[in-house]
Amino acid sequence: MANLVAPQPLLNLADPPEDGISSVEFSPTSPDVLLAASWDATVRRYDLNRDRPLVAAATQPTACLAATFAGDDATAVVGCVDGSVRVARVDGALQGGQAAALGAHDAGVRCLKYDAQHNVVFSGSWDRTVGGWDPRASNGRVATAEVPGKVFALDLAFGAADTKLVVGTSDRHVVLFDARNLSTPLQHRESSLKHQTRCLKCFPDATGYALSSIEGRVSVEYFADGDQARKYAFKCHRAGKVVYPVNAIAFHPLLGTFATGGSDGGVSLWDGAHKKRLAQLQPFPTSVAALAFNTDGSKLAIASSYCFEEGEKDHPKDELYVHTVLNHEVTPKASQPSA
Repeated sequence: MANLVAPQPLLNLADPPEDGISSVEFSPTSPDVLLAASWDATVRRYDLNRDRPLVAAATQPTACLAATFAGDDATAVVGCVDGSVRVARVDGALQGGQAAALGAHDAGVRCLKYDAQHNVVFSGSWDRTVGGWDPRASNGRVATAEVPGKVFALDLAFGAADTKLVVGTSDRHVVLFDARNLSTPLQHRESSLKHQTRCLKCFPDATGYALSSIEGRVSVEYFADGDQARKYAFKCHRAGKVVYPVNAIAFHPLLGTFATGGSDGGVSLWDGAHKKRLAQLQPFPTSVAALAFNTDGSKLAIASSYCFEEGEKDHPKDELYVHTVLNHEVTPKASQPSA
C-alpha cells in the first residue's frame, strides 16, 4: 500500500503562465531557479528565494512548447509551435523582449534538452526530425537526424563512456543515438506499451529510461542486452475503469526514484527498482502537464494545466506549484528503516 501524503504546504507560484503550461525545468546549477514554457507565448524564469518569484517573462512570436536552460541561468533555448528554435535572455533585463532565432524546423518543436558537456541543445519536432544547435551561434544548427515519426519526447542519458540521445515518436518508435553523432542511430526499438507515447525520461545512472503512454501505463526499459529480462510495465493514473494519460515523468537526481503526473490531476512517486509506489500527493485541480525535480531533489515543480483530453471546456486556471519533497516519498524501499 502506498503512503498517502497528508496535505503539505505547497508553494503556489504567483504570476503563472496564462495558457497551457508545456514544460517546466529547474536550473542544473541553482536549486531554486525554475523555467516554464507556455502556450501564452512566454518563457518564464522564477527564483524561489524571492518574495515575488517571477524574474522574467520573455515573449516569443508564438506558443512555446518547450524550454531549457543553456549554459547559465540567464539563457534559455525555446521551441515554438511555428518550428522556430530561439535563444532568450531570462535575467529580467529584457523582460518582454523577443528572442534571437537559431533556426527552425518545418513544424512545432515539442521538446528540448541541453548537453552541457558539448554545449549542444537537442530539439525534437513534429516534422519527424531531431536537431542539434549551438546556442552561441547566430545560425546554430550543427546536426540533423530523421526519425520515423513525429517527436513526442526526448532525453539524454549521460553515461561515463558516452551520452545517448533517446527519442520517442509517434507510432511507438524509440530511437537511440550517440549524442556526438546523429548520422546513424545506435538502435531502433518499438515501445512495449501499446498506445501512443506521452513522455520519456532517462535514468540518472544512464542505464535505461522510463516511458509513459496515453493509456495509463509506464514502462521501465534498459539499454544493455543483458538487462532486457528486467524490463517491465505497470498501470497507474486510473480511477476504476477510467484511464488517464501519463503526461509527465521526473527522476530524482540522486536516488533514482521517480514521479509521474497524469491527467487525473495526480502525482505519484515510485521506487522503480523494487516496483513499489512510495507516495501519492493530494490531487491537483486539473491535469498534471509537466514535472521537474530540482538539482538536489529537495523540490518538485508541478504544472497543473488542462491538456484538452476532453476538448474545449471550462477548466481550472493554469497553476505552477512547488512541493517540498519528504524523505519517505523518494527513498527506495530497501533504504527505508523498518516500521
